[in-house]
Amino acid sequence: MRRTSTFTAVQTLEQIQATNDAIVLSGQLLKRATDRPSQGRSVETTGGEHRSWRLHISIIDSQQIAFIADVDGLSSEPRVLLRCASDPKERFYGFGEQLTHIDLKGRKLDILSQEPGIGRGVQPLTWFMNKVAGAGGGDTRSSAPAPHYITSRCRSLALENHELSRFDLQKPDRVEVELWSSQLRARVFVGRTPAALIEAYTRLSGRMPPLPPWLQSGAIIGMQGGTAAVRAMAARLKSAKTPVAAFWLQDWVGARKTSVGSQLWWNWELDPQRYPEWDRLRAELETAGARVLSYINPFLVDVSERAEDCRRNLYQEALEKGFLVSRADGSAYLVKNTSFSAAMVDLANPEARTWLKEVIKDQVIGAGASGWMADFGEALPFDAKLHDNADAAVFHNAYPEAWAQLNREAIAEAGLEGEVVFFVRSGFTRSPGHATLFWAGDQLTGWAAEDGIRCGVTALLSSGFSGFSFNHTDIGGYITTAIPGFRLKIPFLDYRRSRELLWRWIELNAFTAVFRTHEGNQPERNTQIDVDDETMAHFARFARVYAALAVVREPLGRAAAEQGLPVVRHPWIDFPNDPITPSLRWQFCLGPLMVAPVLDPGATAVSLYLPAGRWTHLWSGETLDAPSGGWFLVDAPLGQPAVFHPEASPEAAAVRTRLAASHDLSSVPPRMRAIPPPSDERS
Repeated sequence: MRRTSTFTAVQTLEQIQATNDAIVLSGQLLKRATDRPSQGRSVETTGGEHRSWRLHISIIDSQQIAFIADVDGLSSEPRVLLRCASDPKERFYGFGEQLTHIDLKGRKLDILSQEPGIGRGVQPLTWFMNKVAGAGGGDTRSSAPAPHYITSRCRSLALENHELSRFDLQKPDRVEVELWSSQLRARVFVGRTPAALIEAYTRLSGRMPPLPPWLQSGAIIGMQGGTAAVRAMAARLKSAKTPVAAFWLQDWVGARKTSVGSQLWWNWELDPQRYPEWDRLRAELETAGARVLSYINPFLVDVSERAEDCRRNLYQEALEKGFLVSRADGSAYLVKNTSFSAAMVDLANPEARTWLKEVIKDQVIGAGASGWMADFGEALPFDAKLHDNADAAVFHNAYPEAWAQLNREAIAEAGLEGEVVFFVRSGFTRSPGHATLFWAGDQLTGWAAEDGIRCGVTALLSSGFSGFSFNHTDIGGYITTAIPGFRLKIPFLDYRRSRELLWRWIELNAFTAVFRTHEGNQPERNTQIDVDDETMAHFARFARVYAALAVVREPLGRAAAEQGLPVVRHPWIDFPNDPITPSLRWQFCLGPLMVAPVLDPGATAVSLYLPAGRWTHLWSGETLDAPSGGWFLVDAPLGQPAVFHPEASPEAAAVRTRLAASHDLSSVPPRMRAIPPPSDERS
């Protein structure tokens, strides 16, 4: 007779301990064997192996309860499962920066910092990218996730773990959280509004400081090409009356040809051949009111082949000091990036972190940069060997936090807190407590909700629920998928920035925290802001709009620092009692402004929801009455996205006065009419 056995656990409660602010439950998990003969009834037996368990529940403050669940003696791949109640119509927001969905109910997602991918569901592009490079990604992948949610019923939970976790929201009546650890550390937050829950959660995650005023005075011009190119662009921007806060020169370290075009030398020192008269250039720009920003990441490449152009070979220094992430055999863990390989600095090593901070202070801040893009951070391999045998699978999600912390400490140690800024794309739970600014990674230069201008809006709204208060996107997107050297154009695989997309993205970003351009990964294939005089004028106008909105952003910056609230907000945060705002996807609040950007090609009107009140159209001054709230169809031609403010808003009035003085308002009244509510589709 053949027998099979399965094993489950029988839980026993053996002890309860209580103090003034905590309770501890403990007991045993007894292994239960179920023998199933090939014929006859199953027989259950209890005994043999057992495991101790412990649940510690404590009160942190009036809005936070912490609990720690431990199970001893689990296998080499332990897992703990947590179930929480839900209901079918409950909406789930947060999970860090999500790029495709705002409401995650009905989905399953892994909380793992990783490159989101190219396409992320846009077909057949995603299929093609997966076939050729495994880079298609998925609709819940994120560079900056967080194991945290807030629901439309004002329920909120966060894990404090760095281990991989999986949130299953597919069942209508519950949430299942699976954690790859034998100890689960979590917090439950209490609040009657989403703002209260964000304020409570950011006591755990940390809060971001206000941006320096100079950063918000105008556009950040992302460009490459060297000293002469920067001077030429500066002259053209001045001629167009464009307020410029900074030039972001990511190729300050020099560039080389690779299989995908041109890429930077990752050696984090100035290339004087590409940027001769660097100090004089900086002085010229600063006289005109513009700073210089640069670029770094936690990778290093061997620059032996261009040794005559380099003062230091940082890769070789780090290798000799044992500061690089390594393989099991102790060799440097080289990661392939197109045509070259690079190694990551081991941020689990305190000495390596100190060394890299000194590099930043000496070679980045020392070169006169007022800020930089602190790229990457999500690529630590699970099988890497780290300092002091740290577990790479656990440190993987902690690496983005450590990377942001290192950059922040370099600024503080240089005595430049509040003056110098860096922006990161990778992150995890506690990244807001270290970072000065986020950007939402690398969108496709297209219109799709999965990967394009729409997912830029989604990223801003979702990340705001998880404490990423200052966030922005690349104007025009980043990823162009044309294949270098391949002459045949395949339309459904060929994405490049159009003039219309650039114009609409310019309009969108004027109403966010930072107004920054990017040429994209293939600049010559994308429409740029200086493609023609009309585009330059459009860019200059919205740079002035952005600068005028500083009066709106300033109090939002204080709220971010003091309460953790986002600058760009999902309307439900500001209108928690309105029954419609929880379902909104494609509009957002910037202080008193309700913004509905145009996100579809060829569109000249948008539909938006206005909560109860009397609303004024920003550009024309026309008013709309919405005594009980309502949906409206509003004209939105190029140059006039749908933006409204409450009739009695002093901040908005100040903005209108400034825009009128610079002739940036419109005298053409838009057509505006009430429309039926659209169907309630989940994101």
